[in-house]
Amino acid sequence: MTTSVPVRITRSPDRVSTETAMPTEGPLVDRFGRVHRDLRISITDHCNLRCSYCMPEAGLTFLPRDRLLTFDEIVRLAGVAHGLGITGLRITGGEPLVRRGVERLVARLSEVGFDDLALTTNGTALAKMAGTLSRAGLHRVNVSCDSLRPERFARIRRGGNLAVVLDAMDEAERAGLTPLKVNVVLLRGRNDDEVLDFAAFARDSGRIVRFIEFMPLDADGRWERELLVPGREVRERISARWPLEPSPAPSGPAPAQSFRFTDGRGEIGLVSSVTEPFCGTCDRLRLTAEGRLRNCLFSDDETTVVDVLRAGGTDEDVAWLFRQAMWAKLPGHGINDPGFLRPARSMSMIGG
Repeated sequence: MTTSVPVRITRSPDRVSTETAMPTEGPLVDRFGRVHRDLRISITDHCNLRCSYCMPEAGLTFLPRDRLLTFDEIVRLAGVAHGLGITGLRITGGEPLVRRGVERLVARLSEVGFDDLALTTNGTALAKMAGTLSRAGLHRVNVSCDSLRPERFARIRRGGNLAVVLDAMDEAERAGLTPLKVNVVLLRGRNDDEVLDFAAFARDSGRIVRFIEFMPLDADGRWERELLVPGREVRERISARWPLEPSPAPSGPAPAQSFRFTDGRGEIGLVSSVTEPFCGTCDRLRLTAEGRLRNCLFSDDETTVVDVLRAGGTDEDVAWLFRQAMWAKLPGHGINDPGFLRPARSMSMIGG
């Protein structure tokens, strides 16, 4: 453990009641018995694209460099999390590959000892970096791809080149960053007519295509339920052409429900965060690029850990903040409740 100047951690009054029985040792658990093993760390809020379901076309202000967690801070926080039982770490953004030196960060994080070290990317810079990332210790990647039609792809993303992203997938597989998952955000009337195309892509490529419901996390604030394509509908449409069955391995706390084609040719995933929430088995937490812990993607409740680090706090101080953040976690995200309020920050500011 790191030894440094003692830091006084202020406990906010609204959390006192939840801390009464908060465990001070053992796994990272919340009040509902959910044990947390998955950490998503955003290493930047910057992105080289402006996807319509995520970011505004213009006008979004990014964090200055000195507000971002340093690599030393990221590695230290990852180490504390690992000591609390976190076994899986995903590097996110923004677009994580736009941060200079990301391969050095991956190498350091791989030494922490996570069972699974993954990264989510838009694929624009992946082809040239895949080999380096694999050698640094990265296990696998998720690549975002919302259309298999070049013009539509560029329109949804407000930039980018489909051919470049498809080539990046090939390079990632050659580098051993597998199993490769392809993330598809479906938007009613914009790309949902490609459901069968993506299913065929999964069958032909062997890649796991994950259909993700449009969530109220876009920076433009234009989310409407009418734009959402329910996961159940996606499954029915694909099954009518190629029958599906639940994958033999249970999904567990993973966000995606996994299904395989009954003829053995591939697999898809459904991330139905809105219509079929998986809150009851959620085991993940997020760390934003400026050093704030979030216990739920859709909650504005954040616990700042970077101030404790920069004031000389010990690893024990940081571990307590991890526990406090998880102990305050609510039973569900409440998207379908009448009183639900959209999070103040969009996905790119939080980290996927």
